[in-house]
Amino acid sequence: MMEIAVWGGGFFLLGLLLQHVWIGVQRRWSVGQAQKSYGVGIDVEIKAATPPMGGCVFLFMALLALLATWGSEALVFWSLPIAGGAIGLVDDGMKFFRKSSEGFRSLAKLKVQLVVCGAWALVVHLRGGLALWSGIPGPVWLVFPLAVLGVSGMMNAVNITDGLDGLAGGCFLIALGALAFLLPSDGSGFNALAMVLLFAMASSFLFYNLHPARTFMGDTGAHFLGGALAALCVMNGRLLALIPVGFLFGVELLSSAVQIFTIRKLNRRVLLMAPLHHHFQRLGWDETSVTMRFWLVQAVGSLWLSALFTALFGR
Repeated sequence: MMEIAVWGGGFFLLGLLLQHVWIGVQRRWSVGQAQKSYGVGIDVEIKAATPPMGGCVFLFMALLALLATWGSEALVFWSLPIAGGAIGLVDDGMKFFRKSSEGFRSLAKLKVQLVVCGAWALVVHLRGGLALWSGIPGPVWLVFPLAVLGVSGMMNAVNITDGLDGLAGGCFLIALGALAFLLPSDGSGFNALAMVLLFAMASSFLFYNLHPARTFMGDTGAHFLGGALAALCVMNGRLLALIPVGFLFGVELLSSAVQIFTIRKLNRRVLLMAPLHHHFQRLGWDETSVTMRFWLVQAVGSLWLSALFTALFGR
């Protein structure tokens, strides 16, 4: 346990240093992000000048974590967030070089995600790790596609949620707290070490991402964090744990889906702007108020559902 604590503290300090250096590099290169023409229209100049690829540090630190925890389990686990982050990095890179707010076309990115997530889920299945919950394996024809959709969905859900300073990063830390109630108890095992390292990475990033943000995680970081949460759930045979862990992320994803459906099919909007956090901005809430209240919703929703799932299915 002491060794895990030392690793966590070291990774947190390393993350603070790397993010500081990376922010400076991006500012010297004048790396910013083009704002969407249909965006919320608040603090546009400030947001445009903020370095957008803080998630690149996650990839570097994940490679260090892989070397530190080397083994078949570590290789399978870290491969998913790293692969997800790589997809996001391509997206961020396309936006930067095009000087545009649009990178990957949505359908093209989804296809790449499904291929990557499908290959990863197949590896986990061959290792005997796919199950709806421990003791509830479920037929492979059901569990496998649900795993692929769940993993890719988590990546996209975190990406959609990442629209306000500190929002996605804070919700991710709360999700890790919920996982402490859901995953098998192994205080000195791989789960504990992986969660501590992820907590250190995300919290060191959040230090610079709280309002007013000095950096954004970009698609690179959002896909990485989504992949990490999904990997923890799926590799521990708890596919259904994605529901409580990703509570707020799921709400945000659903809000965008409902908005798109009603616009295309009913020719009307149910929200002033999607995803949901922008709706409240349009209502006049300031950014920090939206973020803190969404953190609270994530904490209450994920922890309550975690307790419910644990009572229903056991730990």
